[in-house]
Amino acid sequence: MDWERVVAHEPAEAVEGDREAAVLVPVVSRPDGTHLLFTKRADHLGEHPGQMSFPGGGREPVDETLEATAKREAFEEVGLDPDNAEIVGRLDDIPTVSNYSVRPFVGRIPDREYVPYEGEVAEIAVLSVADLTDLDNYESERREHSFYGDIRIHYFRVDGYTVWGATGRMLVQFLELATDWRMPPEADRVVDPDAEYPV
Repeated sequence: MDWERVVAHEPAEAVEGDREAAVLVPVVSRPDGTHLLFTKRADHLGEHPGQMSFPGGGREPVDETLEATAKREAFEEVGLDPDNAEIVGRLDDIPTVSNYSVRPFVGRIPDREYVPYEGEVAEIAVLSVADLTDLDNYESERREHSFYGDIRIHYFRVDGYTVWGATGRMLVQFLELATDWRMPPEADRVVDPDAEYPV
């Protein structure tokens, strides 16, 4: 892992999105390599049900900063003690179709068992960076999107999970900063705007 590039990155700040949100990109070090912790959103949620995401959510009045938002949400969703999240850097802010401006914080967390909050989280998945950077587990497509315009959508398929959407975009930037992985120059395919998402 190249932490220097993560620390040195000067993140772009979003100018779109009426609502502020933050996520934690949780990095877990294990003897067999580095892993990332994801949550699978519960199927009953109104926004992005069933999708893989990083712990996070909307900023609340109690949050003094967006970093506090990311830590509070990680505590609520997976039981991570805020004091145990060592923030090492940020990724670029991104606007989402749900009208949020999302700020991703990269943080190292302990390797222990985390418990999903049943009201929001269906599963917790800790996925290997080695598997995420294996190009056999990656594909992408281009399409014209009603919100983003011409966009490239990324799909990482590891251990039966598919990481895509806004989380996929964050993951691409994280991997390009922290590892030698590079996004292939061309998408695997171009699809119609109303094509089904292959998840």
